[in-house]
Amino acid sequence: MKQISGNRLLVKALMEEGVEVLFGYPGACTVDISDELFDQDSIKVILPRHEQALVHEADAYARTTGKVGVCLVTSGPGATNLVTGLATANYDSVPLVCFTGQVARSLIGNDAFQEVDIVGITRSITKYGITVRNREDLGRIIKEAFYIARTGRPGPVLIDLPKDVMQEMGSPEYPKTVNIRGYKPNRSVHAGQLKKALAALSKARRPLFLAGGGVIISRAGQAFTEVVEKTGVPVVTTVMGRGAIATDHPLYIGNLGMHGEYAANMAVNHCDLLFSIGTRFNDRITGKLHAFAPKAQIVHIDIDTASISRNIQVDIPIVADALDALEKMMEYVEENPCSKWLAQIHAWKQEHPLAMHSVGDELNPVDIFAEINRQFDNTILVSDVGQHQMLAAQYSAITSGKQLVMSGGLGTMGYGLPGGIGAKIGNPDRPVVVISGDGGMQMNIQELATAVLEELPVIVCIFNNGYLGMVRQWQKLFYNQKYSMTDLRAGALTRRTDFKEHPAYTPDFVRLAESYGAVGIRVTKKEEIAAAFERAKTNAATPTVIEFILDPEVMVYPMIQPGGTLEDMILDN
Repeated sequence: MKQISGNRLLVKALMEEGVEVLFGYPGACTVDISDELFDQDSIKVILPRHEQALVHEADAYARTTGKVGVCLVTSGPGATNLVTGLATANYDSVPLVCFTGQVARSLIGNDAFQEVDIVGITRSITKYGITVRNREDLGRIIKEAFYIARTGRPGPVLIDLPKDVMQEMGSPEYPKTVNIRGYKPNRSVHAGQLKKALAALSKARRPLFLAGGGVIISRAGQAFTEVVEKTGVPVVTTVMGRGAIATDHPLYIGNLGMHGEYAANMAVNHCDLLFSIGTRFNDRITGKLHAFAPKAQIVHIDIDTASISRNIQVDIPIVADALDALEKMMEYVEENPCSKWLAQIHAWKQEHPLAMHSVGDELNPVDIFAEINRQFDNTILVSDVGQHQMLAAQYSAITSGKQLVMSGGLGTMGYGLPGGIGAKIGNPDRPVVVISGDGGMQMNIQELATAVLEELPVIVCIFNNGYLGMVRQWQKLFYNQKYSMTDLRAGALTRRTDFKEHPAYTPDFVRLAESYGAVGIRVTKKEEIAAAFERAKTNAATPTVIEFILDPEVMVYPMIQPGGTLEDMILDN
């Protein structure tokens, strides 16, 4: 049997795993792999402009296609630039396999040029990480990496590839099966526990479903909707769970948590059974732990055993994949008429509806989302992090065929643009709209080059209020309006004693977009919104950047007070 190099085996393995797209940035320790990739045409290689953006692109590709995202970077700074993206994917359970170059084994530990212990650095933010020490283990390790990344609770896996190992000749065989002792993901649903949970659901008078990101990850939205409709029980979602059921469904209340809807937070506080699926109960949705769902018996379905009763003590734990559990539930679930409870929820909605009021032709973020909702079907909406993210979670209509993607657990600014690029590469026939702030946009703005060169008609919306808006909101409400380190026009001029007015905003996003070869549009009035999106839709192979000039005084409400409970809501100015 003819032997092949580790570099060639890696490319063969990617083909065997059905990899269609690889996001890579080259360097000395991976140039041999780049050479092998040059000689094949079944894997599309995307060259971004920064490794952090690269891993975000692979992340959004994975979230929107259901496939494993694949990254390739060189050693040292190439590898360390993955850290933020790996943590982002780890928090949000995104399947990635990331290959990092490494110096030759004889140089490891000697402070060689561009040498870092990337496995050690990322140990706490990856599902699994390993340095390949022997050529004969390479095929098995790659096979295991893809299996680990996509099974159980999905997550990122890192494989560190010493250059000499990859140059070494060895067997061309790539394993067909995986058998990892000690890693046996659960695919069964404990029928007894499930029946116990459903019995409690049938007896409840104020039942409530809570859907988290696990429902989205397992692509269980249809099954979840069927269960909801069969029971007649109302639903709240986490931010990451938005879209688990259509946002226009009559049984959907809204998001809960720090910027959740009044009715959703009140429903959690007053329900007598909280049936939660695929959520970690993090602090952004619970507020003070002792006051979360104080009147409720809690059921928790989650694929990750470690997530159950970690933050909130639950009464009926069920370790299972969301889709498996929901499909099993359909065999046993019964209708639970709760008309009085639904009437109470409706009254809360009427008492404090989710709304943001415009004044004259003042540009309002809600009007922007209304136009996106009106003009775009079958759309992937990718959000960056900040006020605009919470507004997207509140006002975006995520109905059949639509998807909302964002960094939820880590809250990574700079995710939006590369996320939109990865989503569009994975879904070329679907519209992709990015929602970013002027701060987050500048963290990976260089990826406009990637979008232009890959001919991706991504529509990028920049909500420009001149500030780091979410931090500014906290400063306005809780720090006596001392806007420290949040004014994006601050600099030498603003530190002078004769300072009177701000300089012009830097950069000019429209001219910058045009310099990359994209289309740039600036919107300052409400009546300009529709035409801007109509124009953007005519660009079939060019990204469009639409800059919306917003008042920095626009706040995101409701908002939970720091250290408060779900009832401690600031509802308006």
